[in-house]
Amino acid sequence: MRPVDLERFWAEDERAHEENCFSSTAKQVALGIRMSDECVFAELGEPGNPWGETPRERRMELNRRYNDKAEKIVGKRLLRENFPHPDEIFPAYRGIGEVFGGSYVFDGNVTWLKSSCQTPEELEAVLDRVDRMDVEDFLLPSNWYREKERIFQTYGTKPPLWRHVRGPVTLATSIFGTENLIFLYYDAPELFLRFSQSILRVILTYIRVSTREAGYTPETAPHGFSFADDDCNLFTPEMYEIFGFPILKEVFSLCSPNPEDERYQHSDSAMGHLIPILSRLNLTGCNFGPTVTVEEIRRYMPNTRIDGQLAPFTFMGNDEEAIIAEVRRDCESIRACKSRGLNISTAGSINNGSLLTSMRAVMFAIQEYGQY
Repeated sequence: MRPVDLERFWAEDERAHEENCFSSTAKQVALGIRMSDECVFAELGEPGNPWGETPRERRMELNRRYNDKAEKIVGKRLLRENFPHPDEIFPAYRGIGEVFGGSYVFDGNVTWLKSSCQTPEELEAVLDRVDRMDVEDFLLPSNWYREKERIFQTYGTKPPLWRHVRGPVTLATSIFGTENLIFLYYDAPELFLRFSQSILRVILTYIRVSTREAGYTPETAPHGFSFADDDCNLFTPEMYEIFGFPILKEVFSLCSPNPEDERYQHSDSAMGHLIPILSRLNLTGCNFGPTVTVEEIRRYMPNTRIDGQLAPFTFMGNDEEAIIAEVRRDCESIRACKSRGLNISTAGSINNGSLLTSMRAVMFAIQEYGQY
């Protein structure tokens, strides 16, 4: 394994995360990688579906064994070991895709949102139905109030806030189809705009309802919101300006009004052409695709924490020399920009097959090349 002073590394990493990873007293670039529950199977040589259901007791046992190994290799227990009993879990809101007539289908590996319409006429009918429906009544499951009261009386807990959603473009491509949505911009611009406005109204309804159900008012609710919009890269800047940007702007204005409030965008795709538009949202954090560079982000987003830019497939490939080279590249880039705020993470998901020795290689690279 790569030589790493584990005690010193983690002490310096704690300091590196201060002030959103911009602390002038930090000695090294921050490490954002903390692995994921998916990784236990390959690491431990155990069977299982990383994106499927794992029984609670089995999950806790796998995570404990994984953490025992992590403690030896990277010096820290990384994954949570306690999971709520099913009796403690609130019934889920209906998915936002279902509001637009879509369905969530597990194909044996992962859950996909399936399309509900294919033509402009069908989409118009879907939006007409959304305009007429009581979205609040639809999103709350039939047993919501009974279960909410029971869980509070038994465990003293309240429902979590709804403060993260698939980004508007990814939601729309799932509902209407990728090519269909792109053609819609040219063939039916008014319907294209109406689709965006309908998505915004529905998102705002989810925010309002979850705020109330969690026991807050708009004034007392914690701030922050994040989007995951992989498909935004399919839009030209002009298309995104009309469809995606107004949604993020409105939601952030409501949920993240203060400079320090979380405003986050994840898009692990080649969406560098949209960075100038996204920069106007004053994001506090971003996670963009591996082809987007630190220099590109910093050119337009000087105050945004960069969670990246290690390619997930490089990390999963476990080629330590390649991993070190990418981390070194990004560490040298952030210094060349005369900036801070780099939080070394994968530019996308951490997948099963990514090993703890690869995480240690990242730590080695930060120790060697990520000193400010």
